[in-house]
Amino acid sequence: MIYTAEKGGMEMSEEKIEWYMDFVDLDYKPGRDDLVVEFYFEPYKVSPEEAAGRIASESSIGTWTTLWKMPEMAKRSMARVFHLEPSGEGYYTKIAYPLTLFEEGSFVQFMSAIAGNIFGMKAIKTLRFLDFHPPYEYLRHFKGPQYGLRGIRSFMGIKERPLTATVPKPKMGWNVDEYAEIAYELWSGGIDLLKDDENFTSFPFNRFEERVRKLYRVKERVERETGEKKEYLINITGPVHKMIERAELVADYGGKFIMIDIVVSGWAALQTMREVAEDLELAIHAHRAMHAAFTKNPKHGITMYALAKGARLIGVDEIHTGTAVGKMEGKYEEVRKINGFLLSPWEHIKPIFPVASGGLHPGLMEELIRLFGKDLVIQAGGGVMGHPDGPKAGAKALRDSIDAVIEGKSLEEKAKESPELKKALDKWGYLKPI
Repeated sequence: MIYTAEKGGMEMSEEKIEWYMDFVDLDYKPGRDDLVVEFYFEPYKVSPEEAAGRIASESSIGTWTTLWKMPEMAKRSMARVFHLEPSGEGYYTKIAYPLTLFEEGSFVQFMSAIAGNIFGMKAIKTLRFLDFHPPYEYLRHFKGPQYGLRGIRSFMGIKERPLTATVPKPKMGWNVDEYAEIAYELWSGGIDLLKDDENFTSFPFNRFEERVRKLYRVKERVERETGEKKEYLINITGPVHKMIERAELVADYGGKFIMIDIVVSGWAALQTMREVAEDLELAIHAHRAMHAAFTKNPKHGITMYALAKGARLIGVDEIHTGTAVGKMEGKYEEVRKINGFLLSPWEHIKPIFPVASGGLHPGLMEELIRLFGKDLVIQAGGGVMGHPDGPKAGAKALRDSIDAVIEGKSLEEKAKESPELKKALDKWGYLKPI
């Protein structure tokens, strides 16, 4: 019911003021060109139906009151709540959005609508953007990954096993010469991908440009000595013009990868860098730093699944998804769902590598690979750099533990022929950090 103030009291009005229920049609069947979004929400002082209608209204064409005039296109662009059911302490809903609401090829505009003002409405106590299902007519305007999983396996020359990666820990403090020495040890010990950490970009003690010059020389040396392909996931994150300059420098030195903190950089920066990366023939390693600010609360924010889906749509080639056995947030079922999607067919959008990182060490490889399979980038930082005999031994211990799983051997059995692995197991065992 709608109330208006009249003669000092509250009386029911004959005129309709709000129109949120116009966006609710539980008999509606989405069309082939509707984009469907799933939400969880808890209403505040309104009915579940009205709360769902408010979400659909604010994320499509609506405002708080009826309007003097409605253009015909606006009427055809109204979102529709077509599914609503209780879920825990709140409600689960599906909303269908006509494609007239979305700019072709702009994930930035999509997120402005679907994850924009709706999070600020007072009548919605909590709101969780769970998933989205774009029809082909929307998908076809995105390129997706340039290389994807198969492309990376091809240029790395690694057919079956997981790829190994590590960060020189501590994540900050190395000067360029020290970093280059550590890189040599890590690559020589069996690491495939050396990675900068999320906050390691360019500093007076370690300038990006000097790091490029020295580390790519080290990479070439190790490739000659080992006969294995090595790569450097160098962190180019910064203002967009800086990221472009840095990507160009990496390409000039023959690098094949750039790393971007995609959440802090934003969707617009990522879409720009996807185009730049294609021109420079660079793969994109996506770090998810800051994601937990809005993915960790199960009742509010955005799921990591939805973020990973958007990142694959735009075109990253690898993205961090969690481990379920390490120190970072992410339960097994959630990580399994994300990884399964990243590896599955999706029209012309290529599958990409999930990256497991955070609190990993050799003792966890059996369980990790059993849970998530071989199509995985396994990044262990402290679990390599903390080895009693140093980074090269730590790298070999990690590589040997992965080889043991691929060969069908237990870690204890493999440790009999690998003193590096034995020392790693002696230190960490099967510890799961929290």
